[in-house]
Amino acid sequence: MSFETISSFFVNFTEGLINFSYYYPFFMAYVWMVGAIFYYYHWERKTRPDRPPQLSDYPMVSVIVPCYNEEEHIEETIEYLTKLNYPHYEIIAVNDGSSDKTGEILRKLEHEIPELRVLEFEENQGKAMGLNMAAMISKGEYLVCIDGDAILDPDAITWIMTHFLTGPRVGAVTGNPRIRTRSTILGKIQVGEFSAIVGMIKRAQRIYGRVFTISGVVAAFRKSALHSVGYWHTDMVTEDIDVSWRLQLSHWDIRFEPNALCWILMPETLKGLWKQRLRWAQGGAEVLLKYASKMKDIKSRRMWGIYMEYFLSLFWAYSAVLTISLWILGKFVELPEGVNVPTLIPSVHGTLLGITFMLQFAVSLGIDSRYEKGIAKYYYWMIWYPIAFWLINAFTTVVGFVKAVLKEPGKRAVWESPDRGLRSRND
Repeated sequence: MSFETISSFFVNFTEGLINFSYYYPFFMAYVWMVGAIFYYYHWERKTRPDRPPQLSDYPMVSVIVPCYNEEEHIEETIEYLTKLNYPHYEIIAVNDGSSDKTGEILRKLEHEIPELRVLEFEENQGKAMGLNMAAMISKGEYLVCIDGDAILDPDAITWIMTHFLTGPRVGAVTGNPRIRTRSTILGKIQVGEFSAIVGMIKRAQRIYGRVFTISGVVAAFRKSALHSVGYWHTDMVTEDIDVSWRLQLSHWDIRFEPNALCWILMPETLKGLWKQRLRWAQGGAEVLLKYASKMKDIKSRRMWGIYMEYFLSLFWAYSAVLTISLWILGKFVELPEGVNVPTLIPSVHGTLLGITFMLQFAVSLGIDSRYEKGIAKYYYWMIWYPIAFWLINAFTTVVGFVKAVLKEPGKRAVWESPDRGLRSRND
């Protein structure tokens, strides 16, 4: 094979990767929009957020709150849990070896709140271990798990239980996280991201067959379903993605309930956002690698779409990083035609992509305006999403995949104190 042939192949292949990095987000945006709109008209518009359904039964529900160094937020979280509009529930808070006053606050609250039980570990065991231990001592067949800084809507459990009571094969229900931290540009952009990206994707995936992951900050489980798959695995960086895949590979359904609102804190600094997205990326890559062999089984065919979607998103991240690298390299050396990237925002591609994403954000914010008044004002901040978050997500995906490949097998994943954002006092 001649040098010219090899050179030509390399140029054509690289040019294809560059084009893929532009067209993949364009294509997926319409896939998600179509699915989300269908979901809205098929299920969502028939409900009213202010009118939770009347259930045929109100079985015991165990609300589990794993926490690590949450002294600033845990009292507020537990206080809101005492106001749930559900007749039969208990609260199990897990203090996972916190080094601050979290344990002291929880012990005080345990004496004041009859529904509250506190489980304490002397050392940091990781979120998965905390969830497992709480599940073992829980009284309910249904578990609702939220983070130690989250505020659960009073009617969330009622909305969630409609799925379990009407669907015997429903193993888990994921709720609708809403962003509380909005004091910086990053915080405002994430309001639209959780609507246009997170919420829209879950709606679309629910229509297309399988959900990539529950939202770990607010999710509910049928205990018998968890038992059948071995509960949460302690060696996975993102235990929520892992348990979602194991449930669905065992033919349990996961549903999305947009009326099950949960208000959460998110990072508002680049450092905090990088650490969070890197953990998410590594967790996704671990699942991709762990369950690759199961994709050959015809019984796993309903997971093929989810697997392929994530594989293509990983391929896109590497293509995007390559494109950015070639653009930078082209500033210093002359590159061959087809490999040279004169600009990261081509006139035609960039215009179509920009219009598509602003349309996607308009559709998603229009749907989510049912749950949050005034959310439309965040629309104009979303023009910055591709610039800020695409870069972060592309690079964290590349780095996260490498970390997943090099991770020591069986190593336990433990807590790290996350960035909770620059929280405003009037949020």
